[in-house]
Amino acid sequence: MYSGKTLRLSMHEGGIAELCFDRQGESVNKFDQLTLGELRAAADSLVATPGLKGLVVTSAKSVFIVGADITEFGKMFEGSEEDIAGWASQANQIFITLEDLPCPSVTAINGIALGGGFEMALTTDYRVMSETAMVGLPETKLGIIPGFGGTVRLPRLIGADNAIEWVASASQNKAKAALAVGAVDAVVKPEKLTDAALSLIKQANEGKYDWQARRAQKKAPLKLDMIEQAMVFNTAEGFVAGKAGKHYPAPVAAVKAIQKAAGKGRDDALKIEAAAFAKLAKTTVADALVGLFLNDQFLKKTAKAQMKGAADIQQAAVLGAGIMGGGIAFQSASKGTPIIMKDIADKALALGMSEANKLLSKQVERRKLTPEKAGGILSTIRPTLNYGDFGNVDIVIEAVVENPKIKKAVLAETESQVKPGTIIASNTSSISIDDLATAMKHPENFLGMHFFNPVHRMPLVEVIYAEKTSKEAIATTVSLATKMGKTPIVVKNCPGFLVNRILFPYFGGWERLINAGADFVKVDKVMEAFGWPMGPAYLEDVVGIDTSHHIGPVLAEGYPDRMARNERTAIDVMFEAGRYGQKNGKGFYKYETDPKGKPKKVADPETYKLLKQVQKDGDKSFSDEEIIERLMLPMIIEAARCLDDGIVGSPTEVDMGLIMGLGFPPFRGGALKYCDTLGMAHVIERCKQYAPLGKLYEPTESMQQMAAEGKTYYVK
Repeated sequence: MYSGKTLRLSMHEGGIAELCFDRQGESVNKFDQLTLGELRAAADSLVATPGLKGLVVTSAKSVFIVGADITEFGKMFEGSEEDIAGWASQANQIFITLEDLPCPSVTAINGIALGGGFEMALTTDYRVMSETAMVGLPETKLGIIPGFGGTVRLPRLIGADNAIEWVASASQNKAKAALAVGAVDAVVKPEKLTDAALSLIKQANEGKYDWQARRAQKKAPLKLDMIEQAMVFNTAEGFVAGKAGKHYPAPVAAVKAIQKAAGKGRDDALKIEAAAFAKLAKTTVADALVGLFLNDQFLKKTAKAQMKGAADIQQAAVLGAGIMGGGIAFQSASKGTPIIMKDIADKALALGMSEANKLLSKQVERRKLTPEKAGGILSTIRPTLNYGDFGNVDIVIEAVVENPKIKKAVLAETESQVKPGTIIASNTSSISIDDLATAMKHPENFLGMHFFNPVHRMPLVEVIYAEKTSKEAIATTVSLATKMGKTPIVVKNCPGFLVNRILFPYFGGWERLINAGADFVKVDKVMEAFGWPMGPAYLEDVVGIDTSHHIGPVLAEGYPDRMARNERTAIDVMFEAGRYGQKNGKGFYKYETDPKGKPKKVADPETYKLLKQVQKDGDKSFSDEEIIERLMLPMIIEAARCLDDGIVGSPTEVDMGLIMGLGFPPFRGGALKYCDTLGMAHVIERCKQYAPLGKLYEPTESMQQMAAEGKTYYVK
């Protein structure tokens, strides 16, 4: 009937056609321009087929359709709102043609059906789903809403309240959940899927199912009176807005689109959806979040390439059994790699095991693990005071106190206890990997493996290579990080590596601002409103003021022209006062325990008194704009320097490192993406205003050149 590069049409006995998605040369099906063009041709062929008795939609892949080809969004979203809405409308016309065929239709969902893939399934009268399949509309995670009819057909099938929950949360839903709300009509074993779909068509033709009524339901307005609409949508909008937050407009826009289209028939409702989709597609939020998705794919591909030649890790070990060591042990064990946890004190080992046990218990509480499974994982963490079994270890992660002399001694001792070729990695946050490598007889097996705290939550691991680190050591460490469920970024050794190197100029801008008389509480509020999960003072408390006080001089020594300070800072004052942050209950804020046992920050008048020591000119008020610029410009500049210095190989690695390691606001896309949004010429101009504050605000030559040439870090 029809055969293309992404799909084909064939005919079964009894006049039932099968539309099979089967993209040549790829492992998954996706909706791109090519697929839509071929779907148009297939739909026209079906319309022209006399005596058509039914349509079954299938996939020849292990998944159904993963969704739209997001790589096409960049150029597409550069068009006007009218152009984008027009593109969605054209796609919808194809779906309408399929939906309006003069015969019953069924989709056999054999695996993941997300976004456009699930919207394709919604066009048919019925859906049969494999027990192992997943369905959902994840578009709001990209800063947009469904554009192929998801906000129109799904509410008419499962009710407005259920549809709002699915769309706003961008959830992926298992077969049981989909069946429970009526998103699918049957769930069967994978091997029975096609037979079940064909049987459903036959039964519909025999009159056992009223397929025309089902179709009419999808095409008609929502069955809600005005009072019901007000109750459903007003409640939902408030709830969704509260959960999404002000920086993420897509979930609320989805609710509003469903509400606006509630009283409309299918065709008019689809126009409303297309307009809302197009409006969101033009936002900086969508630009950033689509970019993040593509960046994540880039990192996965990069890591896969970097893992070539990796040795197999059967047994790991961690040195140091504190909170960090316990977190590393938990992460390794929970992902299937047994680990030995060594320390020199029973008390420390007990703390490390307690941390791992606490994290496993939380998994049990959330029903992600059974108690038996959790117990089995815990049993693969072996605490020890000696090197007894280190001869069988494939990699050792050193996480002892952040002191170069102690680390070198421990690393040299460890190297003497392990078999040849064992990789030894330091979890240092600031000490030079090249310097630590001087303690090693085999520096080719040594590198940095920097986890972020808390280990179980923070997705990033910096893999830092020294001058003599072997490619195999890098490959193996990247492989282990990936196996541990982390995203590794390979970083060239330098003071602060990638994330801390970029973070401390941000802190430097903040310290200068506080010294100039700014209110630390107001600065925190402004930066949290900007999108950071916590303001700089709060972040210092969480990181540990003693830690920051230690790392600061390391970076100042590495980059004296811009990070050295000739005057006392707020960090110096807090450190000297013994206020280390959350770890001892007082830093810039006081910490009390909330009803759930978590630390709760409270503004402390004592902090203001202490800060007067560095605020020689007294208090001063700063605009929100100036606060943001004085903190963010140094971060942007240092991010550019890291790229220029080859610390990482791409803007993607810079930005994803900041998002995953620091919590940089995702909707802004990272420091370099944020720079693109502002425009380099604008950034350079703002830097000029702050030039009297020193080299921290001095843009690089590459930035100057980019501004002159109108270039950006990301090319669409």
